[in-house]
Amino acid sequence: MTSLLELREYIKNFYVKYELYITYVWKFLLSLIAFTMIGNKIGYQTNLTKMPILLMAALLCSIMPQNFMVFISAGFILAHLYKLSILCAVVALIVFLLMFLLYFRFSPKDTIAVMLTPMCFYLSVPYVMPIALGLMGTPASIVSMSFGIIVAFLVNYFSSNATTFAGAEMEESAAQFQTIISELLSNKRMWVFIAAFAITLAVVYLIRRMSVDHAWTIAIIAGALTNIICLLIGDMMYTTELSFIGVVVQTIIAILMLFVLQFFAFNLDYTRIEKVQFEDDEYYYYVKAVPKVTVSTPAPKVKKISGSNAGRDYRGKDRGE
Repeated sequence: MTSLLELREYIKNFYVKYELYITYVWKFLLSLIAFTMIGNKIGYQTNLTKMPILLMAALLCSIMPQNFMVFISAGFILAHLYKLSILCAVVALIVFLLMFLLYFRFSPKDTIAVMLTPMCFYLSVPYVMPIALGLMGTPASIVSMSFGIIVAFLVNYFSSNATTFAGAEMEESAAQFQTIISELLSNKRMWVFIAAFAITLAVVYLIRRMSVDHAWTIAIIAGALTNIICLLIGDMMYTTELSFIGVVVQTIIAILMLFVLQFFAFNLDYTRIEKVQFEDDEYYYYVKAVPKVTVSTPAPKVKKISGSNAGRDYRGKDRGE
C-alpha cells in the first residue's frame, strides 16, 4: 500500500509540475480517440478517417478551449452523415443546436461529460459515467450527460439504418424525416438510460456530500445498485431488451474503475478524524476534519565522494592495504 501511495504522490507532483503540457496532451489524445471512434462508427466521409486529418484536428483541439472539442466532434459527425444523407445531417444538426443551447446554459464546463458519455457507450462501459459525474460534478452535469446519451443513440441509429437512408429518394425525404424524429423520440431504451443515469447521478451526489465516513465508497456502491435497479425497472416497464448479466458485469467493471478514481481524488484516513469546535461573535462552529492519506516521497540519496578520498582509497589498494 505504501508503494501505491508513493506512486500517487509522484504522479500528483509530476502533474502539478507539468500541468500545462499534460493538459495539451490529454486534450490531444481525447480528441484523437473521439474522432477515430466517430470514423469507425459512421465513417462515410473517407477523407475524414485518414490519420493526417485526424492528427491535425486533434492538435487544433489541444491548443483551443475545451468546448472546442465538442464543436469539432459535432462537425465530424455532421460531415459523415451529410455523405450518407442530407436528411440525416439535418436531423443531427437540429439535435446539436438544441444541445449547444441547453449545454451552454446549464453546464458549460462539462465538456468531459459530453465527450466521454458516447465514448463509454462505444467501449461498453457506460455505467461509469453517472457515478463518476456524481462524485466529481454537480447536478447540472445531468444535462451534459443526457445529451451525450442522445448523441450515442443518434449515431448508433444512423449507423444501423445506413442502407435505408443511402438509397432514399428526394420525394421520400418528408416521410423519412418524420420517421427519424418519431423513432428517436419513441426510443424507450434511450429514455430509460437517461432517467436511470440522472437518478444515479443525483443519488451519488447527495451521498458523497454527506458528513459520513467512507462517503465516496458508499456513494459508489449505492450508485451502482441504484443504476442496476433503475435499468431493470425500466426494462420491465418498457421492454428495452437489456441483458441483466451484461448490466451486472459492466457495472462491476465501472466500480473497479471508480475505486481507482477514488484512490487518486479522495483517499482519506478515517482513523485520524478530528472534531473541532470554535466560535466567533455570531456563530458556533462544529467542524469534522478528516486528513488525507499521504506519504512523503523518499528523497533521492546522493553520495558525495571527494577527490582526495578517492585517491587515498586507490593508493591504498595499490599498496595492498
